[in-house]
Amino acid sequence: MEKSKDPLGNLLRSKRETTRFQVLVEVAEHQPSIRQQEIAEKLGVTPQAISEYIRDLADDELITAEGRGRYSVTRKGIEWVLSSAEQLESYARHIRRDIIQQVAIWAAIAGEDLKKGDSVGVFMKGGWLYAGKEKQSATGITIDDAEKGTDVGVARLSGIIEHTEGSVFVCKVPRIERGGSRVVERDRLFKIVQKAEIVGAVGVEAYMALKRSGIRSDMFYGAREGVIEAAFHGMNCAIIVVDSEFTDFIKRLETAGLSYTIHDLAVQ
Repeated sequence: MEKSKDPLGNLLRSKRETTRFQVLVEVAEHQPSIRQQEIAEKLGVTPQAISEYIRDLADDELITAEGRGRYSVTRKGIEWVLSSAEQLESYARHIRRDIIQQVAIWAAIAGEDLKKGDSVGVFMKGGWLYAGKEKQSATGITIDDAEKGTDVGVARLSGIIEHTEGSVFVCKVPRIERGGSRVVERDRLFKIVQKAEIVGAVGVEAYMALKRSGIRSDMFYGAREGVIEAAFHGMNCAIIVVDSEFTDFIKRLETAGLSYTIHDLAVQ
């Protein structure tokens, strides 16, 4: 007879069979002295139900009774446990291989013209995820045709996407009570920002310090989160922070585990 290809199998199609399996496993783990009350509490059913399941397992010769509260799993019971465990393993493999990999689609930029079903290497460049035909430590399969430079979906991603996290240049500027943007070393600010691919500002004083230095801020609203995310993607970032927000942001960098340098821009 051909073996069923149903990934659920009989065990997971029947709540009763699932509970029988759990009870038998509990008996196997704690034999020969079995406390039905403990099994009931663990499985979330009544002691009366456990008693019925144990009687049912004994009738099917999956366990033997050796006196009140003393049971042992038979060879037939062990074989049934192993067979049921194989069903569970098969279902778990089905989820990982046929479900998760199919629904987990990563969006990347096509590094070259690609066809549906192409095996591609996936890599980070300039903070963006790319897919190309050159072999990489992470690989996947394209789900559609894509021209170079357009977005492409990649399924069945496996391996590790290699990339180096960026650094964050944290530039502190004084609050308005202490002079704000007017007392910032603009030349120094300009030189620091040239090292960064992304520039953010936190606080009006920080934004104006950039503006006075002829620098355009890439982020203002949500700059803290944006800079951290960009650094995680391998981009060097500069964030200009008013001193009242400085300590809190440093703590966030510490928590994120990102490397950073501190620059106090107030004129000494």
